Parts: sequence; structure tokens; C-alpha cells
Amino acid sequence: MHFYRAEPTARTSWRLAILMGANSRTYKFALGSALLDFGREGRDSITLNELGQAYARHLLARDGGAAQAPTSSRMSDTDFLAVLEREREESVAIRQPTEKLVDAATRAIPLMVMQKFHNLRDIGQVAHTFYRLEGRGRDRHVRLTPALRDVAAESSGLTSELGARWSIVEASFDAEIGRRLLESGVELGADLTDVVVPIRRVPVTGLRSAIAGFQHGRCFYCRMPLAESAANGGDDPYAGRDVHVDHVVPYSWMKSGSWRGPNLNHLWNLVLACASCNLRKSARQPTASELETLLERNNAIANSPHPLRRTIDITMSASGPDAAVRRKQFMVAVQNTITDGRPTCSPV
Repeated sequence: MHFYRAEPTARTSWRLAILMGANSRTYKFALGSALLDFGREGRDSITLNELGQAYARHLLARDGGAAQAPTSSRMSDTDFLAVLEREREESVAIRQPTEKLVDAATRAIPLMVMQKFHNLRDIGQVAHTFYRLEGRGRDRHVRLTPALRDVAAESSGLTSELGARWSIVEASFDAEIGRRLLESGVELGADLTDVVVPIRRVPVTGLRSAIAGFQHGRCFYCRMPLAESAANGGDDPYAGRDVHVDHVVPYSWMKSGSWRGPNLNHLWNLVLACASCNLRKSARQPTASELETLLERNNAIANSPHPLRRTIDITMSASGPDAAVRRKQFMVAVQNTITDGRPTCSPV
């Protein structure tokens, strides 16, 4: 819970649920998207049927009917995803979920995703809850909490993070690459704008949205909210020119040919920073405090499910039961390799 203690807010509880909860299917992303919709409307109560409609609508909106569960999952004809596929064509044709699909969602979500959304494996329930189910039978409704309305009021960054995480998990469920992706993690595009599938070299989602939540949507250096400085007018508040992807240990050191440490162009060394902080930092060496903060950020990613966690495992040589200790050792080795701002020591 160190991630929560660093910033004990409802937004952090939301990020814990979305970024660090288990992903046996993608149901929590559809529920989260629907909750943000209603939260932005300022609603304090909705019917279960309204929630079912919004939930189904967000699942239908996924491009090309992408996999929402591991391909190894066995489904009965009554499984919600089976109903979704049977009703997809008609739902797309009428531009809204069919009655059968809404009915399936309304019956299914109280028994599965609504029971698990607030829970983290091996940790327990997040500090803030965002809804509670009330009533019985046809009178059942969903009470939306003030925490949800607070989160939804400034949710552009959270929406982007949720969408990025959903895309990454879909990629890990893909029939042809799923197992390999879980084993090998993800890679980054040459220009560091995209998270990329290793085998196909196909962009999965934007790098900025994929990692923003793990640093609380704030500049790595000054800790100011990134969403406030990314006034690009688009759907992704992190995609503007005012939010930079920065190498904490300067990449120019590796390009000079004298660096003898680990690869600096990997996820473990990349953070988001506001333009002014990044330009002011330039190619200076990181401070001990910045390296400690980078370790904390990487620990947060390592607490998320595959494949981002696996990417950190590989690039920081830190897998197994003592992974946290190994990540610490990795960063100590990096710090030892930095001498007077120059990369001069032997390989890590």
C-alpha cells in the first residue's frame, strides 16, 4: 500500500482498482468506464438496468470485438461474453445494446465484477469505494458515492489511463500472442510514443497514458498534475506537447558510447514530466532522491498484472519471490555507475 500512502486520495484508490487489480477478464474496465460516465453527470443513484446498458455499451465499443478474456477460458452458452458475441451484430446494427444483452449484463454484473471491483489480491479492499448495491429484485439500484463524483469531476486523465490499461490487457488475451506477451512483456516504439507488441511490432496503446497513473498523473519532478499542463484539446490529456517522456538517467550517456550500465531506453528509466521540468533538467545526472522516486514508481508498475509487470521484471533483472529486493539492488547498481555525472563504471 506504499503507492496509496504516497497520495491517499480517492483518485489513488481508483488507480489501484484499475491499474493493479487482477485481470482474469476485462469486466472491471467496462464497469469503470460506465461509472465515470454516471459520475460526470453528478448522479448519486442509478438503476441496475441503466448500469447494465452503459456497461454493455462500453464492451461493444471495443474495436473489432477484441478478446475480453484469455483464449483458454471455457465459456458456456449463458456466459456473459458468449451472449455479447451472439448479440454483437444486432447491437451494432441498432447502435445500442439489445434487450437480451442488457438483461444478461444486469443479471451478471452484481454477481461478478461489482463484487470484485474494490478488492485487490492479497491486500484487501481499497480505501475509497465508489458504489454500493441496494434494494432487491426489480427495486435494485446502485448508490454512487461522493468519492466517485469527486473522481469523475476531473477524470480526463483517469479515462485515458483506463483505456490504455484496457488495451494492454486485451493484447495479453490475444489468441496468437497472449502467452508470449505474458512471458516477454511489452516493448516501446522507436519514438517512445507507443507500447508495442514484441512479436508483431504493433502499437497497443500510448506510452504516456499507460504509465501516467503509476506516478499519480503528476510530473515526476515537480509533482504538479500533468493533466493541467496538457492543454492539447484532444481526448488524451497526456498526449500534448506539454507532457514529455523523459529518461531519468540521461539517454545521451548511452549514446556517447562510454556508458557501462543497463539499457537506458527501457520502461524502468522512462517517466512523464512537464515540459518546463524536462527542459530544465536537460542531461544532468539524477539525484539520489530522484532515483529513489524512480524505484518507487517501478515498484508500483511491478504491482500491476502482466504484461507491464513482466516488462519491469525483465528490464530490471528482478523476477521471483525476492523481486522487490532485486529492484532495489538494480537501482543501487545504477547509482554506483553514476560518477560526477559521467558513465564510467563497469557493467551492471
